[in-house]
Amino acid sequence: MAEVGAVAEDELRGSPEPGDLLSLHESIAGLLATQGDWRRAYHHLRSALDIARAGSLRDTLTSSYNRRYLDQWLDGLLSEQHGISAQHRRPEVAVALIDLDLFKNVNDTYGHLVGDRVLRRVADLLQEELPPGGFCARYGGEEFALVLPGVDAPRAVRIADAARARVAHHPWSEVQPGLRVTVSIGIAHEPGTALARPVSPERQLRCADTLLYAAKRAGRNKVAYRDHETTRVITHSE
Repeated sequence: MAEVGAVAEDELRGSPEPGDLLSLHESIAGLLATQGDWRRAYHHLRSALDIARAGSLRDTLTSSYNRRYLDQWLDGLLSEQHGISAQHRRPEVAVALIDLDLFKNVNDTYGHLVGDRVLRRVADLLQEELPPGGFCARYGGEEFALVLPGVDAPRAVRIADAARARVAHHPWSEVQPGLRVTVSIGIAHEPGTALARPVSPERQLRCADTLLYAAKRAGRNKVAYRDHETTRVITHSE
C-alpha cells in the first residue's frame, strides 16, 4: 500500500489540470490515512482545499478572477484603510469597469460559441501589461474590472487606454470573418492621501460605472475618467 501512495505522489510531479490535481490530492490523502500516515494525509488535504479555494475565485469561462475575488480584494482594502491613521497615506488605487460594445449583436449574429471565444480572448488581452499587483476580474456577463493598485491617475488612464487599443486592434476576423470587437471603459482613481474616513469600494465602483456609461454615450470604444471635477473622454480617430 505504501508503494501505491508513492506512485500517486509521483503523478503530482507532472502537470495535471487543476480538477485532476484536486482529485489526486484527495485520493492520496485517503490512501495515506488508511496507512496511518496522518501527517502526510493532512498535507495533501490542505493542498486539495487550497486548490478548491483558488478555483472558487476564478471565472470558469475566462479563467480570470471572478466577482467574488474582486469583492474580497476590495473589502480587504477597506479593512486596511480603517487601520490607517490620519497621519499616514493609504495606497492609491484605480478601478476600471470595462464593457464589450454591442456584445448582444455578436451573440445574435455569430452564436454563443463565438461569443464565448470573444469573452475568453478579451479577458486575455485585458490581463496583458498590468502593473505589479494589478488583476482582471469578470464583473458579470460581458463586463470586466481592472484593479490597478499603486499607480497614479495619468498612468492608470494610459493602462486602460492601452487595454482598449489591444482589443480594438486584435485580428478578430481570424476568430470569425467580419467580426469586430471594441470595449468602453470607465476608470475611477482614488489618490493615496491621508484620510480621516476611508472611501468605500462601492463608491469607487459606482463612479467607474458612471464613467463607463459616459464612454458609451460618447460613441463607444473610448475611455472616460475624471480630471478634478470634470468628466473627460479620450477620443480616437479609429
